[in-house]
Amino acid sequence: MKSLKIALCQLIPDYDVSRSVEVATGMIEKAAENQVALVVLPEMFYHPFELLSLRKINGKEDAILEKLCECARNCSVSICTGSMAVQQDGKFFNRSYLIDESGMVRIHYDKCHLFDVNLPHLRTRESLIFTPGSSAPVVQMAFGKVGIAICYDIRFPEFIRNFALKGVELLLVPAVFNDSTGPAHWSVMMQARAIENQIFIAAVSQGRNNKSSYRAYGHSMAVSPWGEILCEASQNEEIVYAMLNHETLEQTRKRLPLMEHRRPDLYDKLNSDLALVY
Repeated sequence: MKSLKIALCQLIPDYDVSRSVEVATGMIEKAAENQVALVVLPEMFYHPFELLSLRKINGKEDAILEKLCECARNCSVSICTGSMAVQQDGKFFNRSYLIDESGMVRIHYDKCHLFDVNLPHLRTRESLIFTPGSSAPVVQMAFGKVGIAICYDIRFPEFIRNFALKGVELLLVPAVFNDSTGPAHWSVMMQARAIENQIFIAAVSQGRNNKSSYRAYGHSMAVSPWGEILCEASQNEEIVYAMLNHETLEQTRKRLPLMEHRRPDLYDKLNSDLALVY
């Protein structure tokens, strides 16, 4: 992995999709002026996270993606598009794209774990709208090997471990944690996944929109393989920056060779033993 500077663009999406996209491209352009190699947007960066509304506003995603590809070309910067509600073959997916500096889409990822919960102050069922994804692609970019997970995915350590086993060095996590789970779990989850997998994590949330029924937590952050929070936003609309140093990755893995100490044979045996438990 090469050292690189990244920008986390914490938007507060408007109900006007065109305006949200305009704000996003403006933030990307501003970040590019600060000599970043990669810009990351939040989950559903173009609209508040309100499920029924997301289905109703669907239809402009191809044009939005092309605009972001053009922005990447013009700014010579890679872009993780956060995510959009994309319709394909009659199904809706919570989909994220990774675009390189030439404007080419390198991978797309569909959220695999859908947020169906009953919390004291929040009830939501993503499965009423979205179809879960069934793959977790990774890609070799100019600066390193990258994977994408979306929000709720981060709570499944065996899923995130898959990225580490594929050699991922930087995991991008577009998200919209809410103000119930965010204060308790956001930073803890991101730090834990970074530490146990010895990877950089860039987790980018929507900022808090007080007009929305879904209160985003904000606090977009980048975390090092050592668990250090390299940058963190507030709940406002803002750009935060982090420098990801390859020395940190190399030294962490050298000092704590976790992957070398894994015992897959033991884990397979323990999983087989579970079938014997009644």
